[in-house]
Amino acid sequence: MSDSSRAIAGYWDAAASGFDDEPDHGLRAAPTREAWARRVRRWLPPGPADVLDVGCGTGSLAQLIAADGHRVSGVDLAPRMVTRARAKLAAAGLPGHFVVGDAAAPPFREGRFDVLLCRHLIWTLPAPEQALRAWVRLLRPGGRLVLVEGRWREAGRPVRPYVAGAEHLPWDGGVTADELATAIRPLVAELHIEPLSGDTALWGGPVNDERYALIARL
Repeated sequence: MSDSSRAIAGYWDAAASGFDDEPDHGLRAAPTREAWARRVRRWLPPGPADVLDVGCGTGSLAQLIAADGHRVSGVDLAPRMVTRARAKLAAAGLPGHFVVGDAAAPPFREGRFDVLLCRHLIWTLPAPEQALRAWVRLLRPGGRLVLVEGRWREAGRPVRPYVAGAEHLPWDGGVTADELATAIRPLVAELHIEPLSGDTALWGGPVNDERYALIARL
């Protein structure tokens, strides 16, 4: 593991104990949990599918996915996040397979999944466009990418680096929908954008920055 990867893993390990305190992370409030469940249900296929949650964190979205009968796997660089994800699904009596690994290059064979879901991760990656190509290779023909992303904070306001050197990341502070669509369009057959900023139930209150879901099909 590189020094930068160790720093990133250490940051998120330290954040794991309080990660679920954020309304859209822990999904503890029923309106927030139900808002995400409705969205995820719409983004995923209706029948049981093999779904990979990259940068799975504490497994809140993975829990929703498994509760709908899908076969969910998750990968995260931070061991404490993975430990919490495993415990969360076990406590709910739901199956899930979680591993510690690099979300930019998940340790799974190509063509393994029907859906790859990623929420609020791309901005942390040193080579996001390379990661997108790796993710597409993990999908079966006709598979889906579901990327929940944003450009954090109001436009024009500086974003403090979360670890040393993060200010040099290509998409530090997030990525706009137009930028992400431009990067993904050559890799997929179709895509569409769903604006999410205005759905306050997802975030536990109003937000002032750009948030969206990009759903693409191979």
